[in-house]
Amino acid sequence: MVAKIITGKNLSGVLHYNEHKVSQGKAELLLAHRFLQEPQTLQFREKLSRFERLLEKSPQVRTHAVHISLNFAMGEALEREKLQRIATDYMDRIGFDAQPYLVYRHLDAAHPHLHIVTTNIRADGKRIDLHNIGREKSEPARKAIELAYGLVRAEAHRQTAALPLQPTTLEPAQYGKSETKRTISRIVQEVTRSYNYTSLAELNTVLQTFNVTADRGKENSQMHRKGGLVYSILDRQGQKVGVPIKASAIAGKPTLINLEKRFEQNRQHRKLYKEALKKCLDRALHRAPPLRRERFVQLLEKENIQVVFRESAGGMTYGVTFIDHRRRAVFNGSELGKAYSAKALLERLSEGAKESAGENQRQDQSARKSPTTQKALPSPAKPVAFRIDAPAIVQDLLKAEQQGDYLPHALKTRKKKRRRRSRL
Repeated sequence: MVAKIITGKNLSGVLHYNEHKVSQGKAELLLAHRFLQEPQTLQFREKLSRFERLLEKSPQVRTHAVHISLNFAMGEALEREKLQRIATDYMDRIGFDAQPYLVYRHLDAAHPHLHIVTTNIRADGKRIDLHNIGREKSEPARKAIELAYGLVRAEAHRQTAALPLQPTTLEPAQYGKSETKRTISRIVQEVTRSYNYTSLAELNTVLQTFNVTADRGKENSQMHRKGGLVYSILDRQGQKVGVPIKASAIAGKPTLINLEKRFEQNRQHRKLYKEALKKCLDRALHRAPPLRRERFVQLLEKENIQVVFRESAGGMTYGVTFIDHRRRAVFNGSELGKAYSAKALLERLSEGAKESAGENQRQDQSARKSPTTQKALPSPAKPVAFRIDAPAIVQDLLKAEQQGDYLPHALKTRKKKRRRRSRL
């Protein structure tokens, strides 16, 4: 675990930053400590007023905002209740148990992390000393919590974090371009540890975007009966090529039995990923009509969400899967709700296509031109390169604790100097 403490003079700005993340579906409020209401019932004004009442007790104090982030290693399975306990334990150990504070879980990075908003102004108007709080209180608290909750130690993470995250761009596998086992291992390791999936089919949907597939063998084969699993590279036609690699031969051992444990862990974190994805889909679907299938796919690609329509050998679409590369989660449309199933989406998108076709026909007739033929939509399952911002993640995790004025970048406004035009 890595803890960072940042102090500043704009508590309202820090609170607004985290609340904005919640409104975007990129965060959720986990805990409201020493507030009179439950977290889900609190409004922004009520949260801010709770802090402002304390600030009024000591108006001469300029640096009164405290913004803390607790960062955990990628792949750590931390359920909601455990994160709440960790945050409460940490705040108690650094001397903020008597203070009101809000704990947010953010989903905008590959590693799990919390943001905590509080103030160092106490109820009696005195302030909590923040000088050297990182070295004297936060560091001992971090080490104790790592041991108590079995977390990845910051020291160990410094030694190993950068290695598995390279290269920063995870490219689709190309048979013959590099050694098969190394290529498969790199892709499988990254996808299995960093994505939220709850079945082998969902995992395969992600793997296949990188030209790799997990295979249990034919249903009646000995490998299938014994729970075996191999990984293979796919060619451009989606056919397996080269020698398959046993799951047990890959670092981390992504065998079927280990994946099934991961399926269960991932189910505990589905709700927040699900709501964030649905918000993105709704934004795309509510764009001005007509909305055609290719336009829908393009809008989601801008959000780093890949749409995979599943088709039968006869070309009939029978399902849809959404891969949220930003939040590293994969969902079948039907799991999100009836309105997001392949049938419902295609009906809605086909109405947009008909409306667009009618408009085009009217324009063509008025211009006395023959109707243009719509280009075929490329297969949504076509492998694409996915950018993993590893250096940023590692840098963020390993950055030293900071103290100083803080205002989120999104809230900073800088006046532009007016340039004086020289007279000729």
